[in-house]
Amino acid sequence: MARIAFILLCHKNPDAIVKQAEQLTAAGDFIAIHFDGSANAQDYATITQALSDNPNVTFAKKRIKCGWGEWSLVQATLYAIEAAVDAFPRASHFYMVSGDCMPIKSAQFTHDFLDGHDCDFIESYDFFESTWIKTGFREERLIYRHFFNERTQKWLFYTSLGLQQKLGITRKIPADIQVMIGSQWWCLRRRTIEALLEFVQERKDVMRFFRTTWIPDETFFQTLVRHLVPSQEIDNRTLTFLMFTDYGMPVTFYNDHYDLLLGQNGLFARKISAEAENLREELGELYASDKTDFVISDEGRNLFGFLADRGRIGRRFAPRFWESETTLGRSRELLIVACKKWHVAKRLVAGIREHTGVPAVEYLFNEEDTPLPDLGGIEASLSKRGRHRRAFLRMLFDHYQRDRMVICLDTADLELMRDFFSDRATVRLLEVECEFDDDYLTGHAKRVGLAGADASEATISRLLPTIRNDIVHERNSMRDEAFSGALRIRENASIDENAAAIGQFLSVNADVARALAETPHLFVD
Repeated sequence: MARIAFILLCHKNPDAIVKQAEQLTAAGDFIAIHFDGSANAQDYATITQALSDNPNVTFAKKRIKCGWGEWSLVQATLYAIEAAVDAFPRASHFYMVSGDCMPIKSAQFTHDFLDGHDCDFIESYDFFESTWIKTGFREERLIYRHFFNERTQKWLFYTSLGLQQKLGITRKIPADIQVMIGSQWWCLRRRTIEALLEFVQERKDVMRFFRTTWIPDETFFQTLVRHLVPSQEIDNRTLTFLMFTDYGMPVTFYNDHYDLLLGQNGLFARKISAEAENLREELGELYASDKTDFVISDEGRNLFGFLADRGRIGRRFAPRFWESETTLGRSRELLIVACKKWHVAKRLVAGIREHTGVPAVEYLFNEEDTPLPDLGGIEASLSKRGRHRRAFLRMLFDHYQRDRMVICLDTADLELMRDFFSDRATVRLLEVECEFDDDYLTGHAKRVGLAGADASEATISRLLPTIRNDIVHERNSMRDEAFSGALRIRENASIDENAAAIGQFLSVNADVARALAETPHLFVD
C-alpha cells in the first residue's frame, strides 16, 4: 500500500504546523519539515519539541533562509527530501505541501488512488511554447543570472538585469535539458525522487544554471522529472486543488467551503485560511477516516469564475474609439429580444421569421455557432463580432437587404444595449420575463458547469440564491436604463397583454401579434 512522505516548507504558525503534522501522520504517513531559517527561533523550538516523540516526523538537517522567487526555496525542498528519504525507507511517494495545504480526501482514498496510478503527478509544460506564464518575464528568467531577490532587493535585481541586458551578457541553457514549467505542488514516486537526488549530485552544471534562474521552484523539479522519467509515466497535473484570482493571488478557503472542497478532483487543497480552525479540524478528521465514497463534481473553478465575474459581464463589448462615429444607418430598425432563457427567445424569433418574414438572428453575440452568412471573416468568432459589432450588424442588414432585423441578447448584455440605443438607427427592446424555479436554476448551474452533475445539496443550496439574485440584478439594471420604448412580455401575463406588447414591438396587426403570443410551448423549460 502507498505510504506518503509529505515535504512541508513553512515559516509561521507553529501550533498549526504541529496540528497539521499530527493529522497527516495519524494514518501511517510521514512528514519532513523545513522551517524557514529566518523565522522565529522559539517557534521552531515549539515545533520540534511538540513532535519529538512522533517517529513519523523528521526535520531537514539544514535550515536556510528562504525568499520568494529564489533558489533557496528549491534548496530547502531538497534538504527536506533528503531527510525524508533517509528517515522513511517505507515511503513510496513524496508529496509537496505547504502550511496552507490540507487534505480533501481520506488517507484510505488517497492511498488507493496512488496504488492505482503508477506515475508521477507534476505539471510540466514547455517553458517557451506553453502559455503557462501569462505576463512578465519569460526568456529573461533563464538567459540572465539572477543574484538578488526581486521583492526585497528590487533596485539591485533590476539594476543587475539591466546591466546584463545592456552588455549583452547572456548564458545558454544546458544542451540536453528542455526547460519545463508548472505548479510546485507535485507528488512523485520514490524511484523518481532517488533518481533526482542522484542527478543533483552528478550534474553540477545544471545545478549552477538553476541556482541563478528566477522563480526556479516553477521550473527545477518540472524540468528534471521530464528529463528523468518517460513521458508515459507522468500525469501532467497537480493533485492539489488551487485557484487564482485575476491578480495572480491564490484563492483562500474558509470554514464554509468544506462540501465544495470535498467535491473537487484533487487529494489536497491550497490555500486554507489559518483562521479557518473548524475547516482544518474537519479536514484533519476526514484524512484519518475510512470514507471513500466521494462524489466528484469538480465545479470549484467554474463556480469561482461565475461569482468573481459578477458585475464585469459585457465589458469586453465596451465601445472602441474607431466605432464611436459609426452607425447602423438612420433608416434601419434594430429589434432586440432580451431574454435570460435562450430557448424561449429562440422559439419567439422562429415565430417572428415565420409570421413576418423579418430576418431574425439568435444569440449572435453569445453563441459561437449561431448560424450566420459568410461576411468575410468578421462573423468567425465572438470576439470579432463584439469588437466590430456595428460594422457586423451593418453587414448583416446588407446581406439580408432589409432595413428591419431582429436579434437576441442575453439580459446581461447591458453594454451592447446601451451602445445600440445610442445609435442613429431606430432601436426597440422587447424584454421576455420568465419565471425561474429551483429545478430550472439547478439544471442551469449544471449545464453551464457551475455545479457538477453530482453536486451536493449543500453546494446547490449555496449557489441558487446567488444565481437568482444575479438574474434579478441583470433584469433591474436593464430596466433602470429606461430605454426609450422598451416593452415587456411575461410568462404569467395573459395572451392579450403579451400580444399587445408584441404588436407594438414589431408594428404588426393584432392577428399576427396574437399568433406569436400563442407560440406553442413558448415558456416551457
